[in-house]
Amino acid sequence: MKVLRWLAITVLALIVMIASVLVAMRFSDGPYSMLSGGAFSSGEPQRGLSDWSFLEGRDVIEFQTLAPETSRTIWLVVVDQKLYFVSGYMNTAVGKIWKQWPSHVTENNAILIRVDGAIYPQRLKRLWDEPMVPAVMRKFSKKYGLGSEDASDDAILTMVGEGDVWLFEVVAAE
Repeated sequence: MKVLRWLAITVLALIVMIASVLVAMRFSDGPYSMLSGGAFSSGEPQRGLSDWSFLEGRDVIEFQTLAPETSRTIWLVVVDQKLYFVSGYMNTAVGKIWKQWPSHVTENNAILIRVDGAIYPQRLKRLWDEPMVPAVMRKFSKKYGLGSEDASDDAILTMVGEGDVWLFEVVAAE
């Protein structure tokens, strides 16, 4: 019985510690690895960009939604100087719990992108069946080893159209 009691105390202590870290991250200056963070409190504001070629080869960057003011790291691809973000697993139980930012962006698409201490105000535009969708999704798949580089255009458009994956283009702030 003592072993079960100590096990319960240990599990409870771990839960409290993890919850404390997650709450504390909401007040941090940006994300830490995969943990979402708070609003950016450092960085030099810049004008928005239309040519994102300098990000070719980067695996992740940080971005912040404005409502609510939370930040995270995200995978990216650049195609024809344009920047794209993707959010997968959107129709899964885990995705519905873990991936809150895409829903926030549908209500307020204004974001901030922080790269090397520079902050760029931008917006996100969700893509559905635009002609570039298959090529962009294939580039994500190849870059991050997702294994669907050989999917047909129709299969990719179905996946995006049914909301399994949400694809966003970064566009100029208005």
